[in-house]
Amino acid sequence: MAVKDRDRFSTATRLRLLGEQTAARVYRSQNRRQARRSRLTGRAAFLALVVCSLIVALAYPMRQYVSQRDEIADQRRLAREAEARTEELRDEKARLQDDAYIKRLAREHLHYLLPGETGFTVVDPDAAEERDGKQSGTDRPWHSNLWDGVDSADRG
Repeated sequence: MAVKDRDRFSTATRLRLLGEQTAARVYRSQNRRQARRSRLTGRAAFLALVVCSLIVALAYPMRQYVSQRDEIADQRRLAREAEARTEELRDEKARLQDDAYIKRLAREHLHYLLPGETGFTVVDPDAAEERDGKQSGTDRPWHSNLWDGVDSADRG
C-alpha cells in the first residue's frame, strides 16, 4: 500500500488528475455554451424569419403607395395646367364678345377693309425670296405653290 499512497501523492499523478478535472470542466462549459448558443441561434433565426416576412409583406404595398403618390402628384399638376388653360380660354371667349376685337382680328389676319377704305398689297420679290429661303413661285409647278400658300396661311 505504500506504493499506492506514494503513487497517489506523486506529482505526475496529481498533474494528470488535475488535467483530467480541468478537461472535464472545460468540456462541460463548452457544452453549456453550445447549448446556449444553439438556443440563441434558433431565436435569431426565428427573428430573422419574422423580419424578412414583414419586409416581403410590406414591400409591395409600399411600392404601390409610392407609385400612387407620384401618380397623384402628376394628376394634380395636370389639373392645374387644365385650370390655367380654362382661364385662358375664358379670357379669349370674353375678348371675342367684343366687336372691336373681332374687327381688329379681321383686319389683321383676313385683311378686311371697312367700306370706303382702299387696300394695298405690296410684294417685294427679293424680300419674299430671302424670307422663305426658297426659289420663286414661277419656277415651280402650280400645285407646289398652292400647298406653300396653304402652309403659310396656317402659320400666319
